[in-house]
Amino acid sequence: MRCQTCGDATSPEHNDCQRCNTPLGQPAVWPAVATYRVRGIGLAACIAVGVAVVLSLVTALDPIVGLLMTRRAQNADDADLLVDALSVQALLSQPSVVVFPAAAVLVIVWMWRARKNIDAFPGALPTLGAGWAIAGWLIPFVNLVVPARVMASVARDSLWRRRTPATVFVWWITWLVFSIGEGVVSNQNAQAYIRLPRNPSTDADYQAYIDHYGDSLLRNAVPAVACVVAGVTLILLIRRISAAQEARIASGSPAWPTAQAWPAAPVPGGHPAAGATPSASGSGGEEPAGSENQPRA
Repeated sequence: MRCQTCGDATSPEHNDCQRCNTPLGQPAVWPAVATYRVRGIGLAACIAVGVAVVLSLVTALDPIVGLLMTRRAQNADDADLLVDALSVQALLSQPSVVVFPAAAVLVIVWMWRARKNIDAFPGALPTLGAGWAIAGWLIPFVNLVVPARVMASVARDSLWRRRTPATVFVWWITWLVFSIGEGVVSNQNAQAYIRLPRNPSTDADYQAYIDHYGDSLLRNAVPAVACVVAGVTLILLIRRISAAQEARIASGSPAWPTAQAWPAAPVPGGHPAAGATPSASGSGGEEPAGSENQPRA
């Protein structure tokens, strides 16, 4: 006997498949439970996360602009260039205001769909309800733990793992380092800028600005690296989970004939009466197994 989910040979010594955890004799997907497509929304989320990572790096490196313009201001003794440097830095940070929320929405929608799908997988053991895939990100302090638990559950039950993949831990730890560290570093940079001379005129005044931008660049390094690692690992998780779920849902869907006809009334012996139209399932008027489990957009 082979598992209907992964195709591995099963043994009566175990109650479930030792590879994918599907209980013996159960289908790959419960026919009566709705499933959702995750490949398209997952691709959109990956693109948005990638753009957000790039913009985060641009913001982390914008003190370089301050360094270059401060040196020009010092050589030209033109303090107005320092104001221009601040304006350029503010301009570089503006795209993040739009991209980061958009990426967050796409990731949350994808996570909710992926979490809903595992309710249709026999043998899956989700630890939290699907609602936590959304609420877990929005409730203060709860959002430090719950999204990681939801992702861990989705990863285990989608990728046929008995333990949480290490990628989930790397993603969440680096995400926390980035999200918390960025706030701390931004506050430190703002406080340090306030203490700078308002009207620089001497070499010492300009040097204070140069030192400030150099220190800001170093402080931004840790959140920037954490952002890159978190973004890359999240993209890997989304792609792997999406591919695994789509493949499992497809394997549990019925193979419809090219020309579907109205089902005929069943007759004794399972043979259609003369002139009767064959049913879609090919055996009387019964619906094909899993017909209710067509993936939904």
